[in-house]
Amino acid sequence: MEPIRFRSKIRYWNPEKASGLAVADVPTELIPAFGGLKQQRVRGSLGAVEFTSNVMPAGAGRLALSVSKAMMAGAGASVGDDVEVAVIVVGAAT
Repeated sequence: MEPIRFRSKIRYWNPEKASGLAVADVPTELIPAFGGLKQQRVRGSLGAVEFTSNVMPAGAGRLALSVSKAMMAGAGASVGDDVEVAVIVVGAAT
């Protein structure tokens, strides 16, 4: 299975708070490749760092990848940075 690849900016889930959950939005044209606007478990890489995480609906027709602090630290990235992402959907999130 070929990974779904995209570039995205890491942002806070709730930008007004400037803290909390960090996410990277999936480009709109790739949402169907994830099975639509639903939560899914994914495995992949952020830069050179491998991870297991989730994509989830983010409102306004968006799908977002949850980005942990460990993922950012390993990739040398932080909120506001553009990152290269490659993921494979592994199933429904639990």
